[in-house]
Amino acid sequence: MTKTIRLHTTLLFNMSGACILATLLILALPQRARGQAPQNQISFTRDIAPILQRTCQDCHRPGNIGPMSLLTYDQVRPWARSIRQQVVQRNMPPWYIDRAVGIHKFKNDPSLTDREIEMISQWVDAGAPQGDPALMPQPRTFDDSDRWHIGKPDVVVTLKKEVLVKSKAPDYWADLAMEDLGLKTDRYIQAVEVKPLKGAKVVHHAVAQTRLEDALGNEEQGLLEEYAVGKFGDIFPEGTGRLIKAGTQTYMNVHLHANGEDTMVNLAVGIRFYPEGYVPKHLEQVAHVGDNEDLDIPPNTKDVRTDGYTVLLKPARLTAFQPHLHNRGQAQCLELIYPPAQSGGRAPNETISCVDRYHFNWHIVYHYDEDAQPIVPAGTILHVISWFDNTAGNKSNPDPSNPIAFGQRSVDDMSFAWLSWYYLSDDEYRQMLSQRQKKPAVTTAKK
Repeated sequence: MTKTIRLHTTLLFNMSGACILATLLILALPQRARGQAPQNQISFTRDIAPILQRTCQDCHRPGNIGPMSLLTYDQVRPWARSIRQQVVQRNMPPWYIDRAVGIHKFKNDPSLTDREIEMISQWVDAGAPQGDPALMPQPRTFDDSDRWHIGKPDVVVTLKKEVLVKSKAPDYWADLAMEDLGLKTDRYIQAVEVKPLKGAKVVHHAVAQTRLEDALGNEEQGLLEEYAVGKFGDIFPEGTGRLIKAGTQTYMNVHLHANGEDTMVNLAVGIRFYPEGYVPKHLEQVAHVGDNEDLDIPPNTKDVRTDGYTVLLKPARLTAFQPHLHNRGQAQCLELIYPPAQSGGRAPNETISCVDRYHFNWHIVYHYDEDAQPIVPAGTILHVISWFDNTAGNKSNPDPSNPIAFGQRSVDDMSFAWLSWYYLSDDEYRQMLSQRQKKPAVTTAKK
């Protein structure tokens, strides 16, 4: 009996000693930061934070439109699985160009590469480790939360009087007076943006218009820039711009809709000019194309197609594409139908851009890369093809039981694209086309 007790005591001591020794050895190892990954494993600080800085933090930071901040590990970690789902489904960052069709080279593309998506997935599947804090990149420096996506404007004007949208009210359309631009000389615009300063959630659209009265009292009006949900303004290619004459005034054509609470609205126009006296080689055009107001979208139906056509009467270089649909919008493509060939009479066609998952909350302007901008001959037809989803499966659909037609309200729908281009002389067209044909195609998607 005594021997048994001694044996048990010895075993207990030896086991305890082993545990103590193991504990001491563990404590002697370099301490890992919380959730730190092994050296060869994907970590937040080394691998994921740079991706978020490039593609997410413009919106996901305090005071901006993202619903949560994604600046630090502590902020990101609770959302890791949601982030994985959104990037794998390519819902975020918002960029809905069909990667299997047409042009894929854009100046403002924030989308993730296949490798970046794979890294985020692997990181989340491994438990979203933080990694070595010393490897965390320096935080980005941002402008204030109301920063302009076109860069710092040279002039900003706002509504002369803010508008109150009552909690329960019918949709409201109006032309609202803006502050004086103060233009003393003719100037050329390099970039322009319209944005809500207050009440963005009740602004369906806001279109800045220009008004200029000549010496005889005749009034000249024109489009300056359009805002719709998620639109970040237009930056024109170097050497192109838009003329705005001395004395021009602006007003804002708005469509506001109630959202259940009293909301004050103020809107601003920001403009960046070329240096005074500079005259760009080409004048940029921004206009509707492919408008179709003959809409008939039955209830509880999807894949409803409409077609619209616009003809370019001169040679042109296309610089940007932005679909415009409402809540039932499903997809939109832009096809070019070229003039019939001299032999055979066939009209070649080419689909250059498709948004295959239209989101009403993201009216994105897709700016073609310089080497990808289509160069088209006179007589080219811009064919805009739109599809609509009027079913309960469309999360943006307020009521799938109603037939939908064209209209100005958010619950109605529209079908057109905003397109930017500039016209070319015949000689410029031939020269640009010749230069383009010497370069390799640039439609490859990101890898």
